[in-house]
Amino acid sequence: MKTTRREFVTLAAGAIAAISARAGAADSPPAAGRYDGPIIDTHQHLWDLDKLRLPWVDGKLKRSFLPRDYDQAAAGLKIAKAVYMEVAVADEDKSKEARLILEQCRQRETVTVAAVVGGRLQDAGFREYLAPFQDDANLKGLRQIVPAPKGRPELYADKTFISHVRRLGELGLRFDLCPPPTGLGDALTLVEACGDTRFVLDHVGNAHPKAFAPGVAGTLTKPPHDADQWRRDVDRLAGKKNVVCKISGIVARCEEGKWQPGDIAPAINHCLDAFGPDRVMFAGDWPVCTRAATLRQWVEALKEIVACRPADQQRKLFHDNAAAFYGLAR
Repeated sequence: MKTTRREFVTLAAGAIAAISARAGAADSPPAAGRYDGPIIDTHQHLWDLDKLRLPWVDGKLKRSFLPRDYDQAAAGLKIAKAVYMEVAVADEDKSKEARLILEQCRQRETVTVAAVVGGRLQDAGFREYLAPFQDDANLKGLRQIVPAPKGRPELYADKTFISHVRRLGELGLRFDLCPPPTGLGDALTLVEACGDTRFVLDHVGNAHPKAFAPGVAGTLTKPPHDADQWRRDVDRLAGKKNVVCKISGIVARCEEGKWQPGDIAPAINHCLDAFGPDRVMFAGDWPVCTRAATLRQWVEALKEIVACRPADQQRKLFHDNAAAFYGLAR
């Protein structure tokens, strides 16, 4: 991939910031170039439209994406394990989705060894819904993408919702936060109300590249959120030690064929620095990432962005942190 002047300047700025943040740490190991070790993908989507209904899929995503398709997309990337992420199936199919993916994990015939399933945490019957599989060792957490009228995920303040997020913590399960970038403050309120639950901030807080570089190619005429407010909100979430961050998702907001690693580097570097080397995890977001990039293009872009960082931090990002956070054998 040819490096443009804009990409070079942005990547160089990120490298200088990362190096400056580590200045004075005499025992910090030197950067070792691009990472080439094993990867754990903490955000793998799979779906079979013959078995599950996904009301939201359209365009190139309106087909089945099966384990063999993922294997083909991941060929040569050294992905050793993957954690399935729920795919917003129709409410009537959520239990079926959970049963199917947990059975796949138990069979150990694919790289998918653990799962984060969906659920409706605002429902009074959520505990009964969760009970049949809450003790399955392959279940690592839940995610619910909640409605966000005017950019605010109001369910994060719902008393029943909060009580069920707390229940996840009691069971040793995690909750994935996926609010719009304007809803990170609401996510913080939920985190503060559930201090014994571990949280994952998905997709670098759903930052949009155009907020950091208005000249980035795309169909939007103006940034969908304020970059400075996003930075402040990310910093506040990063201040909570029960929150980790997935480095993912942002590439899907680019325009296919018209993006460079430098376009997505500012938000990624901010999250890496805010959360620190021990609370960030690589996530593929395949096949949603294919709206703008193949899985390989996304992996290679991230490797380029973080190549200036110490080798041990790169391994933590791509592998070790996920193994520790999800309790996966290394």
